[in-house]
Amino acid sequence: MRRALAAAALALSAAAGAQEPADEGWREAAVATPPYPARENLLEFYVGPTATARFLIDGASLSVGEDGVIRFALVIETPGGATNVSFEGMRCGTRERRIYALGRNDRSWHPVKEVRWIAVRSAGPNSPYAALLRSYFCPDGDRVRDAAEARRALTRKESNFR
Repeated sequence: MRRALAAAALALSAAAGAQEPADEGWREAAVATPPYPARENLLEFYVGPTATARFLIDGASLSVGEDGVIRFALVIETPGGATNVSFEGMRCGTRERRIYALGRNDRSWHPVKEVRWIAVRSAGPNSPYAALLRSYFCPDGDRVRDAAEARRALTRKESNFR
């Protein structure tokens, strides 16, 4: 749990300096947390050759909102046995992500308040997000149309990871 809180604190500190999306007319839809991820719904995705953790998306939580945000539960399993769970959203056009809630040990969600959109960069702790943007949710800069297309991208045998 301490590792999960440390990861959340790191994400929150990165968000403190982030700016809101530049497109003034855009409005985010109301968001409700999905059911907590179930092991049988987890889809592992490839991040890169140096990744040591396992990165998984709960396929049942995937959605593409009318606001264009792709929402999902992310599960990160570290080699040391820690598991971090979060409910997040991504925007292809602005290459940003947002954390809505963090998973607790009792399999409930803890809402994150006042977190802003964070720019996704291709290196460091953003690597899983860069992989999701580049290879799964926004290939060639185009957003997947719906949750089914996102699930298909995650379950492909070959990734178009570049």
